[in-house]
Amino acid sequence: MNANTLDVPGLGAPADTEWETVVGLEVHAELATETKLFSASPNQFGGEPNTHIDPVSLGLPGSLPVLNQKAVELAIRVGLALNCRIQPSVFARKNYFYPDMPKDFQISQYDEPINVEGWLELPSGKRIGVERAHLEEDTGKTVHIGGGGRIHEAGYSLVDYNRAGVPLIEIVGRPELRSAEEARQYVAELRAILVAVGASDGKMEEGSLRVDCNVSVRPAGSDQLGTRCEIKNVNSLRSMGRAIEYEANRQIDLLTSGQPVEQQTRHWNEDDGRTHALRSKEEDYDYRYFPEPDLLPLDPSTKWVEEIRQGLPPLPRDRRLRLAEAAPSVDVDHIGLAVERSMDELAMVAIGGGGSPERVMTHIVHNLADGFGELAAEALADLVQMEEAGELTATQAKKVLGALVDGGGSPREAAQALGFEAMNTGELEALVDKLIADHPEEWTRFCEGDAKLTGFFVGQVMKATQGRADGKAVTQLLNARRG
Repeated sequence: MNANTLDVPGLGAPADTEWETVVGLEVHAELATETKLFSASPNQFGGEPNTHIDPVSLGLPGSLPVLNQKAVELAIRVGLALNCRIQPSVFARKNYFYPDMPKDFQISQYDEPINVEGWLELPSGKRIGVERAHLEEDTGKTVHIGGGGRIHEAGYSLVDYNRAGVPLIEIVGRPELRSAEEARQYVAELRAILVAVGASDGKMEEGSLRVDCNVSVRPAGSDQLGTRCEIKNVNSLRSMGRAIEYEANRQIDLLTSGQPVEQQTRHWNEDDGRTHALRSKEEDYDYRYFPEPDLLPLDPSTKWVEEIRQGLPPLPRDRRLRLAEAAPSVDVDHIGLAVERSMDELAMVAIGGGGSPERVMTHIVHNLADGFGELAAEALADLVQMEEAGELTATQAKKVLGALVDGGGSPREAAQALGFEAMNTGELEALVDKLIADHPEEWTRFCEGDAKLTGFFVGQVMKATQGRADGKAVTQLLNARRG
């Protein structure tokens, strides 16, 4: 590997098997409360700058924080869903000077967080440790005007405090991810969990979910962690994957050329596909943590925690297992995709209604887009049964499915409206015989083993019947006539 390798934006994962990538993620999720963590200001995305504010959000002298009980409940939901131990916790002041925090400190949790020692299971079955999931308040937003939006190039800056004080849960994963793909799976699974328990809407495009990536590399087989760099400004799963891959290759390139990796906070630039140094990475002592004097320790009762536990919905992992039991022959990736799209309940009911698991899942994975709208599971089950009975071809079934999504009704009514009727076997046989007679050269080549001609004849039948014929039935007739 050489420096020129890094000139390729979107570079793939490190190909050098002598090195191993190590990734630990810090995920910040805004909690779905009506008001902010310590005040009655609305917790809403957007709005005119500096309209969702109050004395607490602005850190005005004499203002005091009052803890939002709903935010605590949502944090406990997340902790339980991540198999954490719920414990008494203490809020602390994290001190730093930056204009997005007008009081010059952030109220967070430090050495005594509410959720500790959990884990998250990837769809592959691999478990990734969760060190902690703690409560804290969000910062405001600084907008740098001019020079490409970067602070060192800007002519001036504007600050919007609408987001200041919005409740966050920061989920700190252990450095047990070994590739950009595993990191993508981790965030996708975590986002699904957050949405499932009602803790967050998980919208990365609106900043509701933000990811900081700690990336290091080490020689393959080593159990020692390398020097890590933290990547900020990652706002999509695609960007996160590209950033991790680029940063791992950058570090490998440094180490193989005899240069050390400096511990840094780096910025991901989507336009040039690179990470850029922002500052040396801060340590805990740089923030001068101390207990927040205006807030009491947080000690949720065992009874309350158990009530929250009993109210949790089925989690993505449990839903995957349930669907896999109902559709054992379906690829695990398709099972995971159905759950990720929240289509697993549709699949379960359709399978329970008599639809074959394979055909039901084929329609869900390939023929129904994410956010497809309303579709009765009973209608999907009936459609699959018509398809398997030979009343509809695969092509016709797909069109009927589209009609059901657009206008509802029953599959049989939709099929009749579209003019789809099963072809008579004798009619289909006569058509195949005519095509064989009209294309003697192609038929000879087909009989001699030219597999490409199967598609030719099936296509001719489909064209002649306007898609009414069953392609499998046509293929069977062709093979039978070939002997």
